Amino acid sequence: MRKTALALGAVLAATALGGTGASAHPEQHGPDEGHLLGSGAWGNMHLLDRVDVTDTPNTVADVAVSPDGDYAYVAHWGEPDCAANSEAGGQNSPDAGAHVIDIRDPSNAQKIGFIPHSQDSRPGEGMQVVDIATKAFSGRMLVMNNEQCGKNGKGGVSLYNVTNPRKPTKLSEHFGDRGFGDTNDIHSSWAWQDGGRAYVVMTDNFEAADLDILDVTNPKRPRLIAEYNLNTYIPGGIDQQSIGLQESSLHDMVVKRIDGRQIMLVSYWDGGYVQLDVTDPANAQFVSETDYANPDPELLESAGKALPPEGNGHQAEYTLDDRFFIATDEDFSPYRSVFTIDTGDHAGSYPAGEFGWTVPIRQLSDGKLNGPTVYGGYGCPGDRAGVPSAEAVFPVVAPGEERILVLQRGPVEDPSASGGACFFSEKVETAQLKGYDGAIVANHHVGAQSGSAPDAYICGSMGHDFTVAIPGTCIGHRSMHLMFDDEPAYETPYAGNEPAIGTVGERVSFTPDFDGWGYVHLFGRESAQGLDTFAIDEAHQEDKASGFGDLTVHEVATDKGDASRAYLSYYSGGMRAIEIQCSDPSDETTCELVETGGYLDPDGNDFWGVETFSKGGRTFVLGSDMDDGLWIFEADDHDHGG
Repeated sequence: MRKTALALGAVLAATALGGTGASAHPEQHGPDEGHLLGSGAWGNMHLLDRVDVTDTPNTVADVAVSPDGDYAYVAHWGEPDCAANSEAGGQNSPDAGAHVIDIRDPSNAQKIGFIPHSQDSRPGEGMQVVDIATKAFSGRMLVMNNEQCGKNGKGGVSLYNVTNPRKPTKLSEHFGDRGFGDTNDIHSSWAWQDGGRAYVVMTDNFEAADLDILDVTNPKRPRLIAEYNLNTYIPGGIDQQSIGLQESSLHDMVVKRIDGRQIMLVSYWDGGYVQLDVTDPANAQFVSETDYANPDPELLESAGKALPPEGNGHQAEYTLDDRFFIATDEDFSPYRSVFTIDTGDHAGSYPAGEFGWTVPIRQLSDGKLNGPTVYGGYGCPGDRAGVPSAEAVFPVVAPGEERILVLQRGPVEDPSASGGACFFSEKVETAQLKGYDGAIVANHHVGAQSGSAPDAYICGSMGHDFTVAIPGTCIGHRSMHLMFDDEPAYETPYAGNEPAIGTVGERVSFTPDFDGWGYVHLFGRESAQGLDTFAIDEAHQEDKASGFGDLTVHEVATDKGDASRAYLSYYSGGMRAIEIQCSDPSDETTCELVETGGYLDPDGNDFWGVETFSKGGRTFVLGSDMDDGLWIFEADDHDHGG
């Protein structure tokens, strides 16, 4: 639950910056209209230095640190409008890659170089530096993911030799599973060595078998050795449907040697957190999985609302002593949507969500999105000519109603669609350009897991820059068919049984209900039981739902010298320090998460990444601010005040 050991009201000035402020990263992250403002450091956090690497907001992503704590690597995501940068040949700014920063003196850090990625290929979450010693390679290796953002983009993992960080060299790039004509995008990655062999695990963005493992014993020639879909690989599957959770898929993972075995901790979004024994990576063994408490414990405590949990298992790490793991659920929408089909034979309630980057439904005049629907296909830019305009389909609507265009995620594995998949934001822009007042994006057959998750939906990220003027929502594939009085179908490849473009559907309604932002979990490692949760106070204040930036947690890094401590990158909530405190040290059920310090700049922050390292008996915390660069903190037991 939410425990705060400090009087944060005296520290935080909860006011937004004038104007629109900097928007959170459009590829993955939600809206950020202004910032929550602070008064600097408090508790056990102390700012040592900062290194600005960009003047362009929203271009900084993850941070990694070398095992010796001497060098930091800050991911450069590239221009916010990737399409424009691609058309300009990457000349609008340095293309994506990694800034190299000397932090041997953490109070006087210096940028010493930049490692560029190939054109339109963006690193984000999957950055790590690891020491490798095999027959083929001995040295320090930087691991980075690739997600495509333009016509020249390529996916897969890229590996660099950073043994000499001032002269990095490429080992290999864009290795991974192949599909849809190119190497699949990967969202995150993690490397480890076991004996004489080295491996990288990756998040495959395109396939249901989304946990891919490469053998990188020779990092110049990686080999794909395993693919897993944990929904089918785990005995009995991951069953979260009974409490309304939808999108069971891989987001992040770490691997750690525990009790002589290589244990992978997998963040499987609505599927929870899964532990696998990957001592033999080609034959992973299930260890345990977590369940989300129902009702949602944070919401129940903060607002007295007994609602199902939302899942969103994003990233997790083991504590130093391996007794616990701390996990972050990333939720950019402080409102959940109550969705109903209002007319026809299938009238009733169905699972749905609301995009965090579109116009909030609550801002509509009557506080809800409701009205007639029409099917528009995939709604990608190349399809727009065939999408009927709102005026042509619905010349008149009743007072208080909106005209709503229904589009589908993808296309993926649809032989009738010649173009490639496009961003969620491009679909919403299609609806907007065609004059619609709202957009619905339904899941596709692959996202519905060929029918095993018919109500699964995903409110994906904003993939390109445009002025958003309408609300956007997301629903499962089943309810899309029911909206048009069709028999649901889920086969892959598609068999041509989707509604015809221009088909008018039933009337629908979306009503928002405030449920707060994403928060933090404490789990017992051996028991896989949820022990406590933590959220900053502002995350449960409805008057902070907009205008104060993103108030969800993003990542956690556990302390490398103290098993009880961890640090959180909390976007516009700043950098936060927490501690595991147990009233009975022998009983894990008495343990809770307590905030012990943090940092929030007077001008606001937008922290994406967090990493820790210990040196000379001191604990250091690195944070990557999306708007400027690297921030370096020391965590100690002295109260540094505001």
